[in-house]
Parts: sequence; C-alpha cells; structure tokens
Amino acid sequence: MANVKQQLETPSLPSLGYPPEVYDRRNLNENNGALNIFSRKLTSVLGSLFGPRGGKFMNNPHGAFQDSTDQTAANTTTAYAVTFNTTDFSNGVTIASNSRITVADSGIWNLQFSIQFKNISNDGQDFDIWFRKNGTNIANSNSRFHLSQRKSAGDPSHLIAAMNFFVSLAANDYVEIMWRTTSTDVSIEHFDASTSPTRPAVPSAIVTMSFVSNLPTI
Repeated sequence: MANVKQQLETPSLPSLGYPPEVYDRRNLNENNGALNIFSRKLTSVLGSLFGPRGGKFMNNPHGAFQDSTDQTAANTTTAYAVTFNTTDFSNGVTIASNSRITVADSGIWNLQFSIQFKNISNDGQDFDIWFRKNGTNIANSNSRFHLSQRKSAGDPSHLIAAMNFFVSLAANDYVEIMWRTTSTDVSIEHFDASTSPTRPAVPSAIVTMSFVSNLPTI
C-alpha cells in the first residue's frame, strides 16, 4: 500500500448502496464486498504504520540548523542569543531573525543543541546557557558550564556545551538559546574543514527541534 515515496494511501470510504425495502441478496453481497475491501486496505495501512518498520511512514514536524561563524560577547552583563545561518532540515520549524526557532504547530517540543566554546583567558571562566520563549526567560532552564584556562598563548581551551529541553509551544511561538559569560575572552567558535587527515568543518552551533506530542488536554 506504499508508493515509491514511502507514503501510505488512505483507503477511500466504501460506497454502499441503500438497502431495498425487501431483502435482496445481491445488494447485501455488494455492500459486504465493499466493506471487506475497505477493511483489508485499512488493516494493511495500520499494519504498515504500526509494524516494526512503521516509523519510515511517519512525517513528524522537525528542524535542524547550524551556524558557521564565530559569536562573541561584548560584555559580561548582557544576554546574547545564539544565532544560526544555515538550515539543514525544515518541516514545520523555521529560523526567524537568525535566532528564533519558530514552530508552525502547537505541542510539546524537544530542543537539543551543541555549541563550541573557547577560552583564551589565563583563568578559568564560567558561562550560562538558558532558553527564552517569545522573548521571556523560561523558568528553571539555565545551565552553568566551566571552561578551563587556555593551554598556552594561541592555544585556547575548548568545550562543547550540549543538552536537550522539552518545551510547550503554541503555533507560531518561538524559542531562543541565550548565553552569557564571566569574561569576554570566552566566545563561540567555528573551525573550517581541515587536512591531515581530511575532516569536516566544525559549526559553532548546532540545534535540532523535534515534535514530541500534542499538548495535554486533561
């Protein structure tokens, strides 16, 4: 029941004739036959959807984005939004104003990120990462990380900050990833593709957004 794009075909409702006032075996057989065909198609669709490999037919909203630039903090008393300049995948999730992860559908969403930080200071430094929803901080969403001092002049210390967070959103709501640091020597850094051996570039920030569930009604 699946086509080459691995989509399931919705069975058409059976066309049942009106029963005659007097019992008619032919009419009964036709209606039973139509119901039998519909039931077989429906069983096939449900079996494909909920079988061991049924996930391949699912089309859940999702988005994946990354950034290929360095991001810095001008001071230690300002909150900065992590920005993204590349869309990898987008199905009901988009980036607005470079930082606003915006959803088209209401529901419970799972936001997951990894961010490449560096420290060029001679001292260890802290930085915080938290979330904002529609411009307002989400309570209890902050995490604190610590970067060790640089290894030597020209050789900073590095750390990947990563975590995931469930958030309830209405249609067209957006979420931002915010950060602040104890020193302007801490920044978010990207790396170009390298050689010896050949290896890919390192995005400064990666974020994914996955639909989890409809909003609870009870």
